[in-house]
Amino acid sequence: MKQSYKAHPWHGIPVGEKAPEIVTAFIEIVPTDTVKYEIDKETGYLKIDRPQQYSNVIPALYGFIPQTYCGEHIAKLASEKAGRTVEKGDGDPIDICVLTEREITHGDIILQAIPIGGFRLIDKGEADDKIIAVLKGDAMYGQYDDLTDLPPAVTKRLQHYFLTYKNLPGEKAHTEITNVYGREEAQQVIEASLKDYAELAI
Repeated sequence: MKQSYKAHPWHGIPVGEKAPEIVTAFIEIVPTDTVKYEIDKETGYLKIDRPQQYSNVIPALYGFIPQTYCGEHIAKLASEKAGRTVEKGDGDPIDICVLTEREITHGDIILQAIPIGGFRLIDKGEADDKIIAVLKGDAMYGQYDDLTDLPPAVTKRLQHYFLTYKNLPGEKAHTEITNVYGREEAQQVIEASLKDYAELAI
């Protein structure tokens, strides 16, 4: 008897026919979470990465774009845009933050998102881009077509989170944002990550 199984969120969920303009996003954590969840690459289930030890709270829905990978193409693009050598991507699917006016109470969901920009984050020398998107059809954020359209306070809040979310008291920060980019470049980053995934031996 044929049985059905839950699709692996990274490998089994399509990125979407209209990618990179509109993408499927798998959401791991939401702003109300007091624990950082992330996908277990082997099983596809959410696992607890760590409790949120400090007051830094993710200011948007956070997850990744399925069937993407931060590898050689992402590193090459990061090197070109940052004007310095970035040897490799971080080896994970591309991260995405999705802005919405609605309160989404839990992760482990998929949604349709429209990328409007991103941050080129370098974490310990590895490219770790963060795509910023809006929830498709959102009454408030759906009006924004590019990161430059967002209220500056929203962009700054997102930047602050990614520059501090791994910091421990007394330790030197090891993340930096080398570029803040708009919709067109966000689509280039997604396309590069799709190429990296296509070349990934799974």
